[in-house]
This record gives sequence, structure tokens and C-alpha cells, in this order.
Amino acid sequence: MKQNEPAADKVKMLGPYNRLIYSKSPYLLQHAANPVDWYPWGPEAFEKARREDKPIFLSIGYSTCHWCHVMAHESFEDSEVAGLMNDVFVSTKVDREERPDIDSVYMTVCQMMTGSGGWPLTIVMTPDKKPFFAGTYFPKESRFGGIGMLDLIPRIKELWMTRRDELLDSADKITAALKQVSPVEPGQEPGERTLSAAYEQLAQHFD
Repeated sequence: MKQNEPAADKVKMLGPYNRLIYSKSPYLLQHAANPVDWYPWGPEAFEKARREDKPIFLSIGYSTCHWCHVMAHESFEDSEVAGLMNDVFVSTKVDREERPDIDSVYMTVCQMMTGSGGWPLTIVMTPDKKPFFAGTYFPKESRFGGIGMLDLIPRIKELWMTRRDELLDSADKITAALKQVSPVEPGQEPGERTLSAAYEQLAQHFD
């Protein structure tokens, strides 16, 4: 394919695949046939999110991750979940082995917001890359007191449409706290209180 081909023509040639089909990462290629309209991490995804006024759904994993495969099978290969994701988000997939820098930043966010981390890493953020929701594995359906994708996605859509100011305020606090982490000594978390407060503000909406 020629580099100067229009983006629209390139998309038409994808057929049953999403944009991950052009990736070199084995992990991303595993998701190239998903009904989720995945984008690789890059300007195209964030420009689309700004243009369509949608949050970014960021999923980070790696090819040998068990729970990554479970979530992929339950949700990302499921047409019902994929339909919701395509309606509400611009979805982005990252291979942590290919982009450890991105993984490190958002794993820190997840650990400081929720107290734990792991893969698959799930982040929802603004088109300006400011996170306001973090977690790891989510099942398709809510169970055992935990929210599932079929309930989580409509909830985020509702908040994005009706309580945007609260989300943006929390996202700004989380981003500011995250910026404090890098220059400190290992083990110190000067932004933890701020992150916890921001997360508590959000968590009440996801009970």
C-alpha cells in the first residue's frame, strides 16, 4: 500500500480487520479481527476522539497474559460489547512489551487510584490523555459485586454526557498528581491523597 493513499481508502481495504492489522506486535495482531474498532496508540486515535467528542478506552496487555485473553474472548470478540465500545469510545490497544513507557504511566495511575494493578490494564481518559477511570479485568456482565462491561460502558457514557465537569475535574487532579510522581524517590507518592480523593469522587458513580 502506498504511503500517500488517503486514509479513507486505507480503511476501506481493511475488510474484516481493524487498524491493528498493520501492527508488527503479535499481541496487537491477535486483536486485529475483533469487532471493536481498535486504533493503535497515536495521533489518529486522539484526533478522532476530539473530533467526535468521545473518551478514549485504553487497553494494555501482552500476548501471553491469561486474563487478557479471557477479557478479549468475553468482551472484545463479542458483538454486543463491541457495539457499545464503538458507540461510546475511541478504543486504543497497546502492547506493554512494545510500549513499556505507556504501560508504566498508566499502571501507576491504576495502582494509585485503585490500590492494585495488573493486566489487562483498562483506562478511560479524555482525548487529551487525562485518565478518569482505571481498572484491570472486567467481565462482560456484572457479577459478584463487580461491574461488567455491559453496565460499565453505558455508565461512563451517561457521566460523559451529563456530568462532564466532574469527570474533567477528577481527570485534572489525577494528571496533576501523576506529574508529581516521577521526580520523587521510589516509595514516595506525594500525589496519592489527591488521586484517592479524585477516585472516591468517581467511584460513587460506579457502585
